[in-house]
Amino acid sequence: MGRYVVKRVLLAFFTIVIITIITFFTMNAVPGGPFNSEKASSPEVKAALEKRYNLDKPLPEQYIIYVKGLVHGDMGISTKTGRDIAETIFGSFKVSATIGGMAAALAILTGIVLGSIAALYRNTWADRFIVFISTLMTAVPSFVLATLLLYVFCIKLGWIQVWSTENSNYLLPVLALSMYPMAYITRLTKTSMLEVLGQDYVRTAKAKGVAPTKVIFKHALRNALIPVITYVGPMLASILTGSMVVESIFTVGGLGSKFVTGINNRDYPMIMGTTIFLAVLMVTMNLISDLIYKMVDPRITFD
Repeated sequence: MGRYVVKRVLLAFFTIVIITIITFFTMNAVPGGPFNSEKASSPEVKAALEKRYNLDKPLPEQYIIYVKGLVHGDMGISTKTGRDIAETIFGSFKVSATIGGMAAALAILTGIVLGSIAALYRNTWADRFIVFISTLMTAVPSFVLATLLLYVFCIKLGWIQVWSTENSNYLLPVLALSMYPMAYITRLTKTSMLEVLGQDYVRTAKAKGVAPTKVIFKHALRNALIPVITYVGPMLASILTGSMVVESIFTVGGLGSKFVTGINNRDYPMIMGTTIFLAVLMVTMNLISDLIYKMVDPRITFD
């Protein structure tokens, strides 16, 4: 177990290093720079700005300087706002984590319940209705759903106010973010549950007179959750950072909107900071999901 964790941590470290290299050099390969769009800036001012942010040095040297600062916890200063990148990221992540956490919880709980119901009542009206809704939500992109929710409930009906710092109503952003993963978890749970219900140990438990609820929740559902856990790990990493488009639609000042703004402004430190933050979150969630396998199914080994 300990050896496996060490191997996975080292693999995660090298994954993050590779991501930083690809992001850094690809970002700088695009023509232009963060100060090309500045109005009325003389060549002297532009040169001074590039020197301040080490953009006048060769790319390999820029990368080494950035990595040295990153090792000491320095993610740099924004080329547009002059603010510390780490403070901006962690400050924005609070909003994204709040919305993403609620959306993830709603997606996981609702998806498992609906998937179990669809499997237990297969080929009934309940199963067909759940399959229809999950298929529809899988097919509808989150930005389309977000726009539709905003138009219907905020503009046409006026039931819910548009999100703002004074009116932190998370209902619509949470719904928009949770519908697709909820639909996917529903279909995944149903498929896995149907497979588990056909196993010999489930039939044996039923033949011995074990209570149906105990058969479902202790034997069937526990083993059916293994594929769901596989999906939940990376899903949590992506949904916790908030959807970029959904945050833009609802004007939520989360990490996703900062990332989009950084790309539009060619803000290199912001792009690198958010990319590394997301990469660390992704590999951490994958590692945690792998370790949870052992808790759910003791038969799994880490050899």
